[in-house]
Amino acid sequence: MTQQMEIICVGYELLIGKILNTNAQWMAKRATSLGITVKRITVVGDDVDEIANAVKEALQRKPKFIITTGGLGPTFDDKTLEGIAKALNRKLEVNNKALAMVKERYEAYVKEGKIEKAELTSARVKMATLPEGAEPLPNPRGTAPGVQIIIDGTFLIALPGVPSEMEAIFEQSISPLLKKEAEGNMFFETSIYAEGIPESTLAPLIDQAMHDNPYVYIKSHPKGVEKKPHIELHISTTAKDSKIARERLEKTIAQLTELVQKSGGKIKVPKK
Repeated sequence: MTQQMEIICVGYELLIGKILNTNAQWMAKRATSLGITVKRITVVGDDVDEIANAVKEALQRKPKFIITTGGLGPTFDDKTLEGIAKALNRKLEVNNKALAMVKERYEAYVKEGKIEKAELTSARVKMATLPEGAEPLPNPRGTAPGVQIIIDGTFLIALPGVPSEMEAIFEQSISPLLKKEAEGNMFFETSIYAEGIPESTLAPLIDQAMHDNPYVYIKSHPKGVEKKPHIELHISTTAKDSKIARERLEKTIAQLTELVQKSGGKIKVPKK
């Protein structure tokens, strides 16, 4: 049983299609590669109640990790921490450790000639105003710290929406935690291609292969056209041993190849 994660992305720009949600894709792929199962990705606007509801609903499902992205900055519409505080029924307070991080970053900007003064304005202090009991996470690429709170065994983590900042905090502070909680589980994947067989005919063959190989997941992705089907079969498994994973994938590929050939199609394995 792998540890589970939910991702909550915050921002109206995502809901109206102005910005492509690359953060969710990057984080889901990275978490999966570290042996964590992503169960749900939710997108909400910059609204305290919407954020609070999304967090409360996720907590009720008790995943090991809930990670939010977006809404940690200094502007009026950065409301993620307020939403998290409401979900947890906690007060927001200036966190001295976070304030020191913000101050240090602005002093560095002054030395670099990017700004003239490093004074802690109310907008800047806002980035260090966290829910009670929160732990700030260093931001190697920006100003707003990440935030971590542990609630009944769930790690609730808030990350900035700027991709470079989100990724930097994730790699520095979150990846080691995911590896530890995954307890050695790793994600393995490969793809093969079915040709000359429609997806409707292929579907029961995939069902049979998954039934016979319970630790393997198979997902079909049509790439061709109806009269000339060309379907990618993405095959994946999570295991602690690469040899076991390889054997699972090879066994599944062999079975699918046989089933597809009997149905009049053929399997192509890409050259590595």
